[in-house]
Amino acid sequence: MPVYIWRGKNRYGDVVGGERVAESIEDLTRTLQRDQIAIISIKPKRAMPAIPFLRREKVRLKELAMFSRQLSVLIDAELPLIQSLGLLAEQQKNKYFSRVITEVKEDVEAGSALNQAMRKHPKVFDDLYCNLTASGEQSGSLDVMLRRLADYQESMMKLRAKVRQAMIYPSAIITFAILVAIFMLWKVIPVFGGIYQELGAQLPALTAFVLALSRFVSRFIIIILIGLIAAVVLFQQWRKTPAGREVVDRSTLKIPILGNLMQKISLSRLTRTLSTLISGGVPMLESLRIASTTTGNIIIERQIMQARQLVSEGKSLNDALKESGQGKFPPMMIQMVNVGESTGTLDEMLGKLASFFDDEVDNSVSALLSALEPLVLIFVGGIVGTLVISMYLPLFNLIQKF
Repeated sequence: MPVYIWRGKNRYGDVVGGERVAESIEDLTRTLQRDQIAIISIKPKRAMPAIPFLRREKVRLKELAMFSRQLSVLIDAELPLIQSLGLLAEQQKNKYFSRVITEVKEDVEAGSALNQAMRKHPKVFDDLYCNLTASGEQSGSLDVMLRRLADYQESMMKLRAKVRQAMIYPSAIITFAILVAIFMLWKVIPVFGGIYQELGAQLPALTAFVLALSRFVSRFIIIILIGLIAAVVLFQQWRKTPAGREVVDRSTLKIPILGNLMQKISLSRLTRTLSTLISGGVPMLESLRIASTTTGNIIIERQIMQARQLVSEGKSLNDALKESGQGKFPPMMIQMVNVGESTGTLDEMLGKLASFFDDEVDNSVSALLSALEPLVLIFVGGIVGTLVISMYLPLFNLIQKF
């Protein structure tokens, strides 16, 4: 949709302005009038040429957590909300995030509630953020809710770091081994092949196969590299489709050790998000809907949505989790949810569960790395060792002849 630059006067008589996305000038006019703005001018923003991969229209979780923490401190210090947003917009190094905060500030100036202004930017402020902000505005404890959001976001950052730790090391080693093998087949092994051809050496089956593979790689190296890149890109695109996500997420949960780790990561996200939402006063059904989207696994997300349906029909959360999970949720999780519901401390129990799962993730990451390290070394050694041995076998035959 096109972007328009507008100027007008708010209900206090102050001149305000900014940029807005709208389907048409008439649509933007109606929107501004609903915000009690007397329009002075509206004109389309001139499109500037841009290189897509150089544009960074993204807000990292670290930046959002810092924003939440700083806004909480400023509000707690009784600084006016509009002034607080203006200060944070000026301090932002991320130009896109600065522009979003400025637009939120302008909407608040025009009379919108903070959560309503944030809902216009779903790529930055998700449902969880907006619902907790709305709860804080309604209860007069916006600084407390923003502090909880910052704590939650910082916990999610730590969890992401653990996931990266588990995935990056083996992926990097295996990728490096494959690239080294391709390089050897492309540049090193043809040299040995030329030497053996000149000597008229009798080639063992393994050496003949590797030399044939080397000739294939040398001939089609560009196609192979393009094919590898295309395969990775196509897999990533396929994984984003409903069918692809279903297959990948279901398969991941079945992989030994890794599946257990991914389940604990999903449950950690679920329980921490649910704890944050419930403690913020968000209704249970809405909390379950939002929390289900943070699990990162479509299978577990579907089970939570089934539990939500059962809760809407009048069942308790622990009974709903028992029925929808079909025994896949840990018994301790069900028991602690039951205790939390019985004692009215569900948010606290979910918070304790999240901390427990975080510790379990630490242990599982250590176990996964311990198990993968020898397997990765065997894989790398097998590839490189096979290539090296295949090239030296003819030498052994030549030495025996002499």
